[in-house]
Amino acid sequence: MTVATLSVVPRVLAVANQKGGVAKTTSVASLGAALTELGRRVLLVDLDPQACLTFSLGLDPEAVELSVHDVLLGRLSAGLVVLPTADGSDLLPATIELAGCEAVLLSRTGREHALRLALAEIVDDYDFVLIDCPPSLGVLTINGLTAADEVVIPLQCETLSHRGVGQLLDTVHDVRRLTNPRLQVRGVLPTLFDGRTAHSRAVLADVAARYQVKVLEPPVARSVRFAEAPGTGRSILTTAGRSKGAQAYREHARAIAGITSGRSPNGRARLDDLALAADDLPDLDLAGIEAGPTADDIDAGPLANERVPREPVGAARATRREPAALTRAVR
Repeated sequence: MTVATLSVVPRVLAVANQKGGVAKTTSVASLGAALTELGRRVLLVDLDPQACLTFSLGLDPEAVELSVHDVLLGRLSAGLVVLPTADGSDLLPATIELAGCEAVLLSRTGREHALRLALAEIVDDYDFVLIDCPPSLGVLTINGLTAADEVVIPLQCETLSHRGVGQLLDTVHDVRRLTNPRLQVRGVLPTLFDGRTAHSRAVLADVAARYQVKVLEPPVARSVRFAEAPGTGRSILTTAGRSKGAQAYREHARAIAGITSGRSPNGRARLDDLALAADDLPDLDLAGIEAGPTADDIDAGPLANERVPREPVGAARATRREPAALTRAVR
C-alpha cells in the first residue's frame, strides 16, 4: 500500500529596502529565530557585503573561508557553504569579498538568476529561506528579489524611509515584469516605531494610503535591546526574549507560518490602537515623493514549482567569535 505524503513547498522571503538603517538585518535574524522556535527549518542568506547578519549571528566574517560570494560566482554549491548558527537556523554567510561580486556578475548572462539557481540545490531542505538584501538597488538586491516568493519592506517611520518605499516598489514592478513574475509584496513592516510621536503614525498612514500596500502588524517598537543583541552573537529572542520587540517578531513569524493568533499579547501595540483622528495627524510635506506603482498595480504570475535535488552538504567551517575578539571589535 502506498502512503501519500503532503509535500510542503518552501517559501523564500526577501527583506529589502534600499534605505539603510531600517532594521533589515535585525528583522531577518529575529524572524529566523522566531520561525525556528516554531519548529520550522530556516535558512538565512546574508546578501550584504557588510556581513552584518553574519556578525550578528556569532560568526566572524574575517574568519569565514567560504561565503555566498563563492556561490554566486559558481565556484561552490550552496550546500558546501551553509553553516549552523546558535539560534538554530542555518546561514549562508557573507564576507567583504561580496562587494566585488556585482562587478563580476555584470558581465555575465543571466546575472539576475545567480542566487535563485544556487538556492535550487538546497531549498527543499528548508521550510523558509530569508534573504537579507543590501541597502541598494543593485545586482545583489535584484538577485534577492528574483529568488524570492515574497518581499517584506522594513520601514523606519520617518519621511526619508517613506520615500524609499516608492523606489523599491518601482524595482519590484520591473523584477516581476522581467525576471520573477511570481514575486508578491507581503507588506511594509514598521520598525524602530515610536508610538509617542505623531510623525511616526502619520508616516504609516500616508504609506498605506499612497501605495495601497499592506502595513504588517504589530509595529516593532524602538528598543536598545536590538542594539545589544548583535554583540552576543544571538538574536533578541535569546537576549531579551520577553521584550516587546521580541514578542512582535514572534507574532510576525506566526503570521508568516500561517499560525493564527487568538488574541494580541498583553501590552502589544496595534496600529488601530495607535491611530489618531485625521484632524490630529500632522501634515507631512511629501510633495516631492512620487507615488510610483501600488501593490495592486503589480500583476501576479504563476508560481515556479520545479526544484533541484540537493547535493550532500559539505563540511564548511567558520571560526566563532570569542568574547575578547568581540570586545576589540566593538571598541
